[in-house]
Amino acid sequence: MDCRDPQRLVRFWAGLLGGEPVDRTPDWSYVDPPEFVRLAFQQVPESKQVKNRLHLDLEVDAADAAVTEALRLGATRLGEPVTDDHGSFQVMADPEGNEFCFLWGWGGDS
Repeated sequence: MDCRDPQRLVRFWAGLLGGEPVDRTPDWSYVDPPEFVRLAFQQVPESKQVKNRLHLDLEVDAADAAVTEALRLGATRLGEPVTDDHGSFQVMADPEGNEFCFLWGWGGDS
């Protein structure tokens, strides 16, 4: 992920997903969350402009606990939870405004 502050963002995602943040250089960090792909963060001079090119959907068992923890780590809730025929989701933004969703009640077909 391109970002302004790799060291801050890697610690947010490590806190949310698990794993130890690694700062390879001042402008490049990564985390290897358990049972997840490596997330790497590279410093760029510009901030996020509009829509993400990558949007993570994270299935959770306890939506309220996941949202509360994400907020504690520096996330922002975007709107209210949405429920449709597939289940429910809550749109969130990480500390640099990159959107992601918590999903629950999807019955394993997410």
